[in-house]
Amino acid sequence: MLDLIAGPSAPGQGPGPDSETRKRIATRARQTLLLDQAMLHERAITHTDPRDLLDPAGRLVPVVSDAWGAETTPGTTSRTQDQDSAEDHDVNDAYHGLEHVNAFRAELFKDSSPKGAGLVLRSTVHYGLHYSNAFWDGAQMVMGDGDGEVFNSFTSSLSMMAHELGHGLLQNTTSLAHHGQSGALNESLADVFGALVEQYVSGQDAASASWLIGKGLFTDKVQGTALRSMAAPGTAYDDPVLGKDPQSGTMSGYVHTGEDDGGVHLNSGIPNHAFHLFATALGGNAWETAGSLWFNVVNTSALPEDSDFGTFAEQTLLQARRQNGAGSMVERALADAWDAVGVVPRALDPARS
Repeated sequence: MLDLIAGPSAPGQGPGPDSETRKRIATRARQTLLLDQAMLHERAITHTDPRDLLDPAGRLVPVVSDAWGAETTPGTTSRTQDQDSAEDHDVNDAYHGLEHVNAFRAELFKDSSPKGAGLVLRSTVHYGLHYSNAFWDGAQMVMGDGDGEVFNSFTSSLSMMAHELGHGLLQNTTSLAHHGQSGALNESLADVFGALVEQYVSGQDAASASWLIGKGLFTDKVQGTALRSMAAPGTAYDDPVLGKDPQSGTMSGYVHTGEDDGGVHLNSGIPNHAFHLFATALGGNAWETAGSLWFNVVNTSALPEDSDFGTFAEQTLLQARRQNGAGSMVERALADAWDAVGVVPRALDPARS
């Protein structure tokens, strides 16, 4: 296995990878860090009718399939309801991830049924050979095994699996364009969903949670803890090969770029950070008040396809007033969070008047 750390070799080790190998590894890794291929519409995929995945009680049934190293889906069914654990730990991890997401959705939306309630809980594992990515393909979660150099198997992170399933929820509730600020909102909402699922399963409140997305995905050769940090965007990794985490947590550091669909993964740190500040200011379990408010906004279908941060901030404040009354502690904490990251709600922005 290659030593990803650039510079002199450690005592007792052979030479590290040459510069071309480092470049190749870094390029491949950055593609994963910035491009999770959330909506891979160009693939022609045949899927099971979602109605076939409902049990008699109307609950969604998790189904995990194995692609056996091919870049096709769904693959061979490996585990579904009422089956014992498979011998393959990736199959089991994916299955439990689907179960956790299903349980969390029932908890989060217990007071209102989301339009995404028909989300198919299907996953394909072992997609491609050493495939270093995960994505939502428009109908299911698809997980690669990782290259063993930069990334472990993508089933090793519950927050990442829930992130991809979050894209499925968003696909069925709102159609935010995957470019610029609307795309960054899409990525942020999937991150929020991923973080909340992990916190729910771990029994962590807002104060004790790590707020990391993709914790455990990096191999021990990488100097980093996760793909992204919602608590401190820009600090998830700082590695000689991958470079430093480029995310910004405030509008003052907004990244203007033509890459990454206009910086959707780079600037998602701004609404991510706002949610973290809001949830920790409220205290308790982040999914109970902060998360419920966030996804009630999504479920109202009040967000235009080209929504920017200011539009979303305004809608969250309106939702806070609907749920808690004008001038409530919840509304004040939310206003403070948006102010801290430099996002001006649309109705309050003089530049829009």
